[in-house]
Amino acid sequence: MHAIGIDIGGTKIAGALVDELGTILRSDRQPTMASNPQLIEDAVVSMVKRLSEGVDVRAVGVAAAGFIDASQSIVYYAPNISWRNEPFREKLQQRLGMHIIIENDANAAGWAEFRFGAGRLVSDMVILTIGTGVGGAIVSGDKLFRGGFGAAAELGHLRVVPDGLPCGCGARGCIEQYGSGRALLRTANELADAGGVGIGLAEVRSRVGTLTGLDVSDLIQAGDPGALLALRTLGHWLGQASASLGAVLDPQLFVIGGGVAQAGDLLLDPIRSAYLDVLPARGFHPEPEFRIAELVNDAGVVGAADLARLYAESI
Repeated sequence: MHAIGIDIGGTKIAGALVDELGTILRSDRQPTMASNPQLIEDAVVSMVKRLSEGVDVRAVGVAAAGFIDASQSIVYYAPNISWRNEPFREKLQQRLGMHIIIENDANAAGWAEFRFGAGRLVSDMVILTIGTGVGGAIVSGDKLFRGGFGAAAELGHLRVVPDGLPCGCGARGCIEQYGSGRALLRTANELADAGGVGIGLAEVRSRVGTLTGLDVSDLIQAGDPGALLALRTLGHWLGQASASLGAVLDPQLFVIGGGVAQAGDLLLDPIRSAYLDVLPARGFHPEPEFRIAELVNDAGVVGAADLARLYAESI
């Protein structure tokens, strides 16, 4: 059975026709009219019709950032879209006559990685996606973990520093403030200010006016000591957060995704080291693997489509 996955972001809507092996057969995208829920609905309906033309499609999965209820029907709240208690599943079903599920975008992307990427050989996995913030998903016993209210796995808001840096969620000390791309830039600028090991960062900042993620990435690849120290600091905090998650979930695998993950083992090594430093009964307790995500920009649509297909097959 083919299914369609739709990934609604703050600036664009991406869609794809996906087969049962996770292969994209057709794709589409258009800008998001984030302030107008009716236009978003119209855009999704039109995209589904285009992608399904001439093909038997019975299931559509829609992924979006925000809190989705446990029945995968209602968007309680979306940070980048004007949705508040939006019954999006019901609206789409009325217009399309297909099986519909609504899923958190990080869950959808994590599911794609579990089914078709780095996690395809395990049953229990945690994925941390490192971008401007920190996202993530949990798979336990071959099932996506959503929690009692459907809003589980907000991993970026795991607290790692009591009374630490303020977070946009209203709390303080969340891993998003220490293990994100934004945190990497903050640390890089602090090292540039301090001189010494940060002299390379300071020189680039002086030349271009401000450090960007690409600047820091280029310096990491060039082996700059300051950029590598900033990356190791990021990895340390992510390892601390992973250790807390590991104590509760006991996953076989941690997958690290997002733009920062392009650093590969330069990022995984400090994550793994910080994790093992606090592993209870080290030497006797099985150690999880740490891998870089294999799916990149298409993970959201692939995961949403696969979840919708599995839902349709179950009823």
